[in-house]
Amino acid sequence: MWFWIFMLCIDLLTPLLMVGFGKYFFKHTPKDINGIFGYRTAMTMKNKDTWVFAHTYCGKLWYVSGFILLPISSLVMFTVMGKTENIIGIVGAALCFVQLIPLVGAIIPTERALKKNFDRNGNRK
Repeated sequence: MWFWIFMLCIDLLTPLLMVGFGKYFFKHTPKDINGIFGYRTAMTMKNKDTWVFAHTYCGKLWYVSGFILLPISSLVMFTVMGKTENIIGIVGAALCFVQLIPLVGAIIPTERALKKNFDRNGNRK
Protein backbone atom coordinates (compact mmCIF):
# COMPACT_ATOMS: atom_id res chain seq x y z
CA MET A 1 0.00 0.00 0.00
CA TRP A 2 2.87 2.40 0.76
CA PHE A 3 4.31 1.88 -2.70
CA TRP A 4 0.93 2.63 -4.27
CA ILE A 5 0.65 5.88 -2.26
CA PHE A 6 4.19 6.82 -3.32
CA MET A 7 3.42 6.16 -7.00
CA LEU A 8 0.14 8.07 -6.76
CA CYS A 9 2.01 11.10 -5.39
CA ILE A 10 4.67 10.82 -8.10
CA ASP A 11 2.03 10.48 -10.84
CA LEU A 12 0.09 13.50 -9.60
CA LEU A 13 3.23 15.63 -9.43
CA THR A 14 3.45 16.37 -13.17
CA PRO A 15 -0.20 17.47 -13.58
CA LEU A 16 0.02 19.60 -10.44
CA LEU A 17 3.22 21.25 -11.68
CA MET A 18 1.57 21.86 -15.06
CA VAL A 19 -1.40 23.55 -13.38
CA GLY A 20 0.85 25.62 -11.11
CA PHE A 21 3.38 26.74 -13.68
CA GLY A 22 0.68 27.12 -16.33
CA LYS A 23 -1.25 29.54 -14.15
CA TYR A 24 1.94 31.35 -13.18
CA PHE A 25 3.06 31.72 -16.82
CA PHE A 26 -0.20 33.10 -18.15
CA LYS A 27 -0.93 35.33 -15.14
CA HIS A 28 2.62 36.43 -14.24
CA THR A 29 4.98 36.01 -17.17
CA PRO A 30 8.62 36.27 -16.03
CA LYS A 31 9.36 39.99 -16.38
CA ASP A 32 12.78 39.78 -17.96
CA ILE A 33 13.84 37.64 -20.88
CA ASN A 34 16.37 35.25 -19.41
CA GLY A 35 18.10 31.98 -20.20
CA ILE A 36 17.33 30.36 -16.85
CA PHE A 37 13.59 30.39 -16.08
CA GLY A 38 10.64 30.28 -18.42
CA TYR A 39 9.69 29.08 -21.88
CA ARG A 40 12.98 29.64 -23.66
CA THR A 41 13.40 29.13 -27.37
CA ALA A 42 15.19 31.24 -29.98
CA MET A 43 11.89 32.76 -31.08
CA THR A 44 10.58 33.58 -27.60
CA MET A 45 13.78 35.35 -26.64
CA LYS A 46 13.68 37.76 -29.63
CA ASN A 47 11.81 40.48 -27.75
CA LYS A 48 9.37 41.18 -24.93
CA ASP A 49 6.30 40.71 -27.16
CA THR A 50 7.25 37.17 -28.24
CA TRP A 51 8.29 36.36 -24.65
CA VAL A 52 4.92 37.35 -23.20
CA PHE A 53 2.94 35.74 -26.04
CA ALA A 54 4.72 32.38 -25.69
CA HIS A 55 4.35 32.27 -21.92
CA THR A 56 0.67 33.16 -22.07
CA TYR A 57 -0.02 30.61 -24.81
CA CYS A 58 2.01 27.76 -23.31
CA GLY A 59 0.78 28.59 -19.81
CA LYS A 60 -2.84 28.15 -20.88
CA LEU A 61 -2.00 24.84 -22.59
CA TRP A 62 -0.26 23.54 -19.48
CA TYR A 63 -3.02 24.76 -17.18
CA VAL A 64 -5.78 23.01 -19.13
CA SER A 65 -3.70 19.87 -19.76
CA GLY A 66 -2.80 19.62 -16.09
CA PHE A 67 -6.45 19.77 -15.05
CA ILE A 68 -7.32 17.09 -17.61
CA LEU A 69 -4.45 14.86 -16.47
CA LEU A 70 -5.26 15.09 -12.75
CA PRO A 71 -8.47 12.98 -12.75
CA ILE A 72 -7.18 10.67 -15.48
CA SER A 73 -3.99 9.96 -13.55
CA SER A 74 -5.95 9.38 -10.34
CA LEU A 75 -8.35 7.02 -12.10
CA VAL A 76 -5.53 5.02 -13.64
CA MET A 77 -3.76 4.67 -10.31
CA PHE A 78 -6.97 3.66 -8.52
CA THR A 79 -7.36 0.78 -10.99
CA VAL A 80 -4.10 -0.74 -9.73
CA MET A 81 -4.75 -0.19 -6.03
CA GLY A 82 -4.11 -3.44 -4.19
CA LYS A 83 -2.15 -4.99 -7.09
CA THR A 84 1.43 -6.17 -6.84
CA GLU A 85 4.26 -3.68 -6.57
CA ASN A 86 5.46 -4.79 -10.00
CA ILE A 87 2.15 -3.90 -11.67
CA ILE A 88 1.87 -0.63 -9.73
CA GLY A 89 5.42 0.29 -10.77
CA ILE A 90 4.87 -0.51 -14.43
CA VAL A 91 1.55 1.35 -14.63
CA GLY A 92 2.93 4.31 -12.66
CA ALA A 93 6.03 4.57 -14.87
CA ALA A 94 3.94 4.30 -18.04
CA LEU A 95 1.65 7.02 -16.74
CA CYS A 96 4.64 9.28 -16.06
CA PHE A 97 5.81 8.85 -19.65
CA VAL A 98 2.32 9.53 -21.02
CA GLN A 99 2.15 12.73 -18.95
CA LEU A 100 5.33 13.95 -20.63
CA ILE A 101 3.52 14.07 -23.99
CA PRO A 102 1.39 17.15 -23.21
CA LEU A 103 4.13 18.63 -21.02
CA VAL A 104 6.76 18.63 -23.76
CA GLY A 105 4.25 18.51 -26.61
CA ALA A 106 3.04 22.02 -25.75
CA ILE A 107 6.16 23.26 -27.54
CA ILE A 108 4.72 22.35 -30.97
CA PRO A 109 1.48 24.39 -30.85
CA THR A 110 3.23 27.24 -29.06
CA GLU A 111 5.91 27.51 -31.73
CA ARG A 112 3.26 27.26 -34.48
CA ALA A 113 1.31 30.09 -32.86
CA LEU A 114 4.49 32.16 -32.65
CA LYS A 115 5.21 31.61 -36.37
CA LYS A 116 1.61 32.48 -37.22
CA ASN A 117 1.66 35.75 -35.24
CA PHE A 118 5.28 36.92 -35.64
CA ASP A 119 7.84 37.11 -38.43
CA ARG A 120 11.36 35.69 -38.11
CA ASN A 121 12.59 38.86 -36.44
CA GLY A 122 9.91 38.78 -33.76
CA ASN A 123 7.73 41.53 -35.20
CA ARG A 124 3.96 41.03 -35.16
CA LYS A 125 2.44 40.19 -38.54
